[in-house]
Amino acid sequence: MKLPVALTIAGSDSGGGAGIQADLKTFAALGVHGTSAITAITAQNTVDVTDILELPTQLIRAQIDAVVSDLEVRAAKTGMLSSAAIIEAVANAISDHGITRLVVDPVMVAKGGAKLLRDEAVEALRTKLLPLAAIVTPNMPEAGVLLNRTIETLDQRRAAARALLELGPRAVVIKGGHAGGDAIDIFFDGHEMTELAARRIDTRNTHGSGCAFSAAIAAGLARGLEPLAATREAKAFITHAIESALEIGHGHGPVNPAFGASR
Repeated sequence: MKLPVALTIAGSDSGGGAGIQADLKTFAALGVHGTSAITAITAQNTVDVTDILELPTQLIRAQIDAVVSDLEVRAAKTGMLSSAAIIEAVANAISDHGITRLVVDPVMVAKGGAKLLRDEAVEALRTKLLPLAAIVTPNMPEAGVLLNRTIETLDQRRAAARALLELGPRAVVIKGGHAGGDAIDIFFDGHEMTELAARRIDTRNTHGSGCAFSAAIAAGLARGLEPLAATREAKAFITHAIESALEIGHGHGPVNPAFGASR
């Protein structure tokens, strides 16, 4: 049996709800073999991130090189990159290996509020990684940081999508989970602006939702879907994963990428 291969370049969540753990579960659920390059180890649960250890950039690069040298990586995604040095190392690896189906999830803050991206690393994210992305998937606060502006309304999301595209990615998805009403994401590829809507689910258990969403897009790209089709599939997938979110822990429980698995 042969499966398409996807690579996640992200941090490890010891609570299993976000990061590479969420990504690998998502890849498996969508028929893709998942590989990983860990950028940081977090001591984390549903309540808080209590400690972070960034891995050496040479080890991050070695993980990427090892995977790509042996396995036919069809798509990749990035999550927690934390520092400018890590971003530069990852961007160099992506460029050197010619990985074009890249989803960049600009992870900045954990669900519990812990910072996962240093302030001084934002410019490196803008200038070194976004130009390599097939799709970038910020939520509204993350898009605001990247553009140095406040983003609240639907019109502001549309304008932000246009502005982010000018930074170099080939498509932008601005997630609407932080707004009121239905969860409306804005997809823009320079040609057509598309609204992807889903009803808002009343739950606090959304830990890992951004990770699983971007991983689902990467899985679709690895299987040969076009960016908009991959994003539509990911939107439906994350909606089901949130509907089936797990009631575990004392904080924000994780979404459930394995919602379709038999008992």
